[in-house]
Amino acid sequence: MKSNVMLSPSLLSADFSNLAGAVGTIKENSGSLVHIDVMDGHFVPQVTYGQPVIASVRKCTDLPFDVHLMVEHPESSISSYIDAGADWITFHIEATCHADRCVQIIHERGKKAGIALCPATPVSAIETLLPFVDLVLVMTVNPGWGGQKLIPYTVEKVRKLADIKRKEGFDYKISVDGGINSSTLPSVIDAGTDIVVSGSSFFKGELKWE
Repeated sequence: MKSNVMLSPSLLSADFSNLAGAVGTIKENSGSLVHIDVMDGHFVPQVTYGQPVIASVRKCTDLPFDVHLMVEHPESSISSYIDAGADWITFHIEATCHADRCVQIIHERGKKAGIALCPATPVSAIETLLPFVDLVLVMTVNPGWGGQKLIPYTVEKVRKLADIKRKEGFDYKISVDGGINSSTLPSVIDAGTDIVVSGSSFFKGELKWE
């Protein structure tokens, strides 16, 4: 494994009755970030947690919060998630027609801006924003729930983003989210992943991170 690849375990697969314990487990097991999936019941079917829960968990750890907004019209709520303790905010290109404004809002607040792609969304949908974002999140499963299997063709998007990054000299990190376990981990790292999001496999102890 590349020593510069970061692990960002997802609280979506943690025990919601003990989120303080979950963030402690993340820190004890080499997590560099805490991935927080926010779902609104519209962009994706499920609802998870909002700003009050994030603010409460913020008191339990000094690890950076990597907040993944799976919500419609993220431009209306980005600031409130930053107020709650987010360090990185990642929104979906499919959820807003104001993507550039979202990036501006995040940067104006001094935080890192990420943009996410659902499996069927091509890299071309975000190419104009690549010079300005800090992170690109490639969904390697369909967003909305944990425990899914990685969709193989999504790994090629990681490879394409890594090629663009290298050729153009961009600075964004490439993150993958969904179906990451000890079997699929080598393929996404080989493709150029910088940040690995893992939920079920991490909390079940099935992800071997060394």
